[in-house]
Amino acid sequence: MTFVLAVAAGALIGLSLGALGGGGSILAVPVLVYLLDQSATQATTGSLVVVGVTSLAGAVSAHRQGNVLLGRGVVFGVVAIGGAAAGATGAALVSDDVLLACFAALMLLVGALMAWRRLAHSDPTKPDRGGRPGLDDPIITFSPTFACNCPRALKVLVTATVVGLLTGFLGVGGGFLVVPALLLALALPMTYAVGTSLVVITITSASALVVRAGAGAAPDWWLVLALTIASSIAAVLGARLADRIDTDKLQGAFTLLVLGVAVYTAARAFPALL
Repeated sequence: MTFVLAVAAGALIGLSLGALGGGGSILAVPVLVYLLDQSATQATTGSLVVVGVTSLAGAVSAHRQGNVLLGRGVVFGVVAIGGAAAGATGAALVSDDVLLACFAALMLLVGALMAWRRLAHSDPTKPDRGGRPGLDDPIITFSPTFACNCPRALKVLVTATVVGLLTGFLGVGGGFLVVPALLLALALPMTYAVGTSLVVITITSASALVVRAGAGAAPDWWLVLALTIASSIAAVLGARLADRIDTDKLQGAFTLLVLGVAVYTAARAFPALL
């Protein structure tokens, strides 16, 4: 029965990722904790696998469509590795109650932002039609002479580190987090920010998982594998269905689902701190 729940939950996560372009990964931790009986530490570790593998599959698809700036994504992801490692290390030093309460707070924030975005009739995950950005404005150059746009370099360092910290600490890294960071730090058009974010998420999830591998209790890898496979397959199906279904209504239903899960998670997590 637990295995069936893992497959069903993975399908829900994958469909939301494929049809809506992001958001579903934030459900992985509560699914692992409340449906699959994993501890918060196990869940945030297992979530990195779900997020990382699904993002890798999405990145390959987006790259084929020409919506990924691979070089910029790799650079941003590499810069974020330090934060991801620090976040993963920090997760092993706090109790499960604190970890789950932090995740609940983040989920409430994400749910509120999703609801506000709908009320404002604005969808930041919806690609614009801007052209491919020029590559003639580098942050650091070494030839013919060394030059550095230091304020911009600092912005990249700070935003990438924050992205890495949250990914490593809470096992999240969806478009709700990385896309705004890429818009802020690299000023990418939305089309490329969404696709490039998948490269960043893959790198930060993998690096955080490496750090977590030897620390804390390991999740039930069979359940994580079932969740991941179901999510990846459903993501492909969701992407194919995106043009045939009313994604606006689906986005509204998903927003309500996230808010509901966020409230439930907070109601369970916050009292445990008292």
